[in-house]
Amino acid sequence: MATEKIPHRKDVPDAHRWDLTPLFAADASWQEEFAAVEDRLKGYARFRGKIGDSAQDLKAALEYHLAVTRRLERLYTYAHLRSDEDKSNQQHLGLYRKAVNLHTRASELSSFMTPEIQAIADEVMETFLSDPVLRPFRFYLEKILRYKPHTLGEPEEQILAMSGEVGQAASQIFGQLDNVDLNFGMIVEEDGSEVELSHGNFMTFLLHPNRGIRKQAFDRYYRAYEALKNTLGTALSCSIKKDFFYARARNFANCRAAGLFADNVPEALTVNLITTVRANLAPLFKYFQFRRKALGLDTLHFYDTYVPIVAGIEFRMSYEEAVAVAIRALKPLGSEYTRILAQGLAGGWVDRYENRGKRSGAYSSGCYDSPPYILLNYEERSLNSLYTLVHEAGHSMHSYYANHNQPYVDHQYTIFVAEVASTFNENLLSRYLMEYYRDDPRMKAFILNREIDNIRATFYRQTMFAEFENRTHQLVEDNEPLTLEQITDQYRELLETYFGDAVVIDPALELECLRIPHFYSAFYVYKYATGISAAIALAERVCNGGKPDRQAYLDFLKLGGSKFPLEELQEAGVDMRSAGPVEMTVNHFDYLLERLKSEIDESSLLMQGK
Repeated sequence: MATEKIPHRKDVPDAHRWDLTPLFAADASWQEEFAAVEDRLKGYARFRGKIGDSAQDLKAALEYHLAVTRRLERLYTYAHLRSDEDKSNQQHLGLYRKAVNLHTRASELSSFMTPEIQAIADEVMETFLSDPVLRPFRFYLEKILRYKPHTLGEPEEQILAMSGEVGQAASQIFGQLDNVDLNFGMIVEEDGSEVELSHGNFMTFLLHPNRGIRKQAFDRYYRAYEALKNTLGTALSCSIKKDFFYARARNFANCRAAGLFADNVPEALTVNLITTVRANLAPLFKYFQFRRKALGLDTLHFYDTYVPIVAGIEFRMSYEEAVAVAIRALKPLGSEYTRILAQGLAGGWVDRYENRGKRSGAYSSGCYDSPPYILLNYEERSLNSLYTLVHEAGHSMHSYYANHNQPYVDHQYTIFVAEVASTFNENLLSRYLMEYYRDDPRMKAFILNREIDNIRATFYRQTMFAEFENRTHQLVEDNEPLTLEQITDQYRELLETYFGDAVVIDPALELECLRIPHFYSAFYVYKYATGISAAIALAERVCNGGKPDRQAYLDFLKLGGSKFPLEELQEAGVDMRSAGPVEMTVNHFDYLLERLKSEIDESSLLMQGK
């Protein structure tokens, strides 16, 4: 029987890889720039003790620092992209580690700057900020001044800067284990052929119509985590303790407050999100019950929660076809948006397919001086891959517009608004597909099913993840030992809450918390839930409004990081401080479920318990 194996990086055609030459022509060019930037670091010394002498001196120091940072980001971007192509490539891992180390040294040598800026008397700083020479840096400086209660003296800041590389140890260990060392084995298909199980195709197997194959993939996948659960549990525990260390060191009330501070997001926003979602789990339970009945099952397990409930639809779409669909779906955003995106997706922005050792999942990444690159593990048999492409395209176009409309000092938008741009695109794709298949009730039901599952995964599931982060960090803050048992017990309680009696919780699912990369970037996941809530509200405005609504959205993308995220969203037309967008998402989920029910003819569409 045929055996399908994942290719090595050297066997991937150039046309399927991203083009990193806009960053550096080759590794040798990177090494030359590395040496030049490394030599440049010693120039920080001439600004020490002089930042507060005048507005002009402050300007000179900021310009020097931002110029170094810009070059560092270019080095880091190239190194991390090359490393993510193949995590087993030691040469590129070496470049990545050198880039991280150089960034740590730069942070150490520039660590005097923030305390010196914050030491400037308020009345003097007010005079400085009114000087035209500092006008381009006003918001940048205001953000630094916000941290005044959380900034230490120069020696302490230097020590914290020196700890940066060590602080990433838990995340690095998890990344190597998860992307390189785990072996999931082979899956035996119905025809007897074998396919190697991987991060990239795990979801494809969960979409398989044969329940036995779904269960086989689920069991094999989590067997690998079972074998390493103690190591992974320790890595996660150490990462959370690292968060607590930095929160305490910087005088924050708790880890969550520290995690939300940079975005100027009140803790009440995440509390209200969790409270509102918990109070509105009934539509989710109703959907699970409907899914169980539609699949003809006595009990619903996790490995039954992704497979389409509509029978007989085999999705297959090449990458090139997916790009064409994406461009048509995003037409409401105008010809300029779609033209730029089409050129990037067909050109060198995207690393398309899985190869051995490649980082799992997908992301958009880049810097001010590069294209907005996209890493994919595109799978032609998965509708999710089409949605992932459109999702990451949203991030990349956000970066494109921000970089082309803001100076370097203000270009970098926050993750909070980033998740709006990506899920907004997914919403437009669903709208397009529903219209495209308007005369095909089976396909419409298929798309509705997928849209419901997307909201479930992005809204309900990520809120559950956010609650897990709150709980585990609270345990550490209360000086409780965060053992593997504590971690999995907390996670199981949440699984039981968010699945209710509608889904059987298999013991292996308790280990899911050990495989989520975002838990190593704490207090990030809630932004998926708020992001999709804002995106649903904004998509409704753009698709049903006029040109001013579209322009307001495009202007929002162009803002980059020139304002705090909640202010930027208000300008786009949505207030995330209110419960309205979250409640709208719950209602939208329930509406889609009722619409799905109305589209389905049980005698012809359902899978009848396969």
